[in-house]
Amino acid sequence: MLAISRGLKRSLYHLRMLLAAGALVASPAMAQINTVDPNDVIDSDLGTPAPATAPAVDVAPTVQDGVPTEAPATLPETSTASPAISTEATYQQDDLIGAAEGVFGKSAQGLGKLIEDILKKEGRPNAYIVGREGGGAFVVGLRYGSGTLNHKVEGKMPVYWTGPSIGPDVGANAGSTFVLVYNLYDTEDIFKRYPAGEGVAYLGGGFNASYLARGDVVLITIRVGAGIRLGTNIGYMRFSKKQRWLPF
Repeated sequence: MLAISRGLKRSLYHLRMLLAAGALVASPAMAQINTVDPNDVIDSDLGTPAPATAPAVDVAPTVQDGVPTEAPATLPETSTASPAISTEATYQQDDLIGAAEGVFGKSAQGLGKLIEDILKKEGRPNAYIVGREGGGAFVVGLRYGSGTLNHKVEGKMPVYWTGPSIGPDVGANAGSTFVLVYNLYDTEDIFKRYPAGEGVAYLGGGFNASYLARGDVVLITIRVGAGIRLGTNIGYMRFSKKQRWLPF
């Protein structure tokens, strides 16, 4: 009886050991089991493709004041109309030739061509002077003139000028004067002394041109007149708002 009891205990002990070993083997197997959605399996079997997404479009960012900004979703429609062109504050060639012919008359030979050549070289002026002057010289010369300054922005105003000179220059002449004025942004700048130098040759009539400059302001003076005068001189022209009798 004692032998049977001991045999039963050994059998139960072996059974418990087998059950424990089976549990240890089953645990890793249970850990590797994954749950599967049946719908996913069905979809994969049918080969249904995933919905495609639209490719992203690279849009260059706009830059404002040196800082990149977000590009708009849609580009605004561009207007085909030409931008408005502002009128330049200078005189056209036809206006200048017309003004010069009003002073000298259309009979002045080569006057239009002379003005055209000056404009090609110097560009268009923003002011001009029309007037008359007279002068004479015997080594030392004097000149007096008066006229109207026409400024593209500031309008019209009277001007007067005097001009002492010195040099191998003899004779007298009188006539009309037309002056192209460049870079005169303030009309007050005209009322100063402008160094001058010219050669003069009047034998009954003719015209000549001379350049005067002070700073950025440039004056190109065209004179047409009558008289007898021959020589060269240097001096200056002084412009003023009122008539001056002293030339200096």
